[in-house]
Amino acid sequence: MNADAPEQRSPQKRRIRPWRLAVLTSALLVIALNPFLCYYGIYAVQGWYQSIAFGNWWIVSPLEGIESILTGKELYLPALVGILAPLVTAFLLGRVFCSWLCPITLLLEIGDWLRGKAGHLGDNRRRLPKALLWLTLVGELLLSMMLGAPVFVFLSPPGLVGREIMMLVFFGALAIEGLLLVAIFALEAYGRRAFCHSFCPLGALLALVGIRRRLKVRLDTAACTSCGRCVKTCPMGLNPDTGEAASAYCWNCGDCIDRCPARALNFRWQ
Repeated sequence: MNADAPEQRSPQKRRIRPWRLAVLTSALLVIALNPFLCYYGIYAVQGWYQSIAFGNWWIVSPLEGIESILTGKELYLPALVGILAPLVTAFLLGRVFCSWLCPITLLLEIGDWLRGKAGHLGDNRRRLPKALLWLTLVGELLLSMMLGAPVFVFLSPPGLVGREIMMLVFFGALAIEGLLLVAIFALEAYGRRAFCHSFCPLGALLALVGIRRRLKVRLDTAACTSCGRCVKTCPMGLNPDTGEAASAYCWNCGDCIDRCPARALNFRWQ
C-alpha cells in the first residue's frame, strides 16, 4: 500500500493540540501566580482576564470595555485603547482567546481528560440553538444598560477564576459569584462546552468581530474521506467535514486538524 495514502497519514504530525494546551496552562499560571507576586511587591502583572496589565500596558476585555462606555454614557479613552488589541486579534484570528487563553477552557479540558479516563466523555453533539449565543450577548448588554452597571465585569467567568484564586490565597474563602463557575461545569453534563457554545457573551462578541477573520480552518473536499473524526472531536459540536469550521461559531482550536487522518483540514490565512 502507498505510504502516502490518506489513511496512513498520522494526524499527530501537526501537533496543534499540545501547543494549545501549553498556551492555556501558561495563561492560567499568569493569573494564578499573580496574587503571590503582588504579595511580595512584584507588580509586573496586575489584574486578570477582565482587565490585565503587563507593566504599563493594559489590556481590557472588549465586552467589559463596551459595557463601561454604555453605562457611563461617555467615551473613555483608556478603555478604548485597552480593548484595541483583543479586537484586532479577534478580527484577524477569530475567537482564539476562548480556545487558546481562557482559563475556563483549560479547566474544562481537564474535566474532559478526567471523564475520558472514566469512560464518560461528554457529548459534543448535544447542542442548544446556535442563535442563543447572539441573544445572550444582546440580553447582557441590554441588562447592563437597564441596571446602569456593567454586569459582565462582576460575572465574567475568566475574571472569576482570577478573583476566586485571589480570595482563596488572601482570605481562605471563595466568593458567592464563584457559583457561576459551578454552573458552567454542571452544563458540561448536558453537552461539551455548552456554556461556551451558547451562553458566553464575551465569546459571542469575539465571534461577531471575527466573523470575517483572516485565519480559518479550511476543508479540502477532494482529500476528505468523510470518516467523521473531526465531527466527533470538535468541542463546539460543528461539522468541519462540511466546511462549518469556517463559520463564526468555530473558535480555531485546531483539534479537528489534528484528528483528520487525510489532512483535509488546515489553517489557511486569507
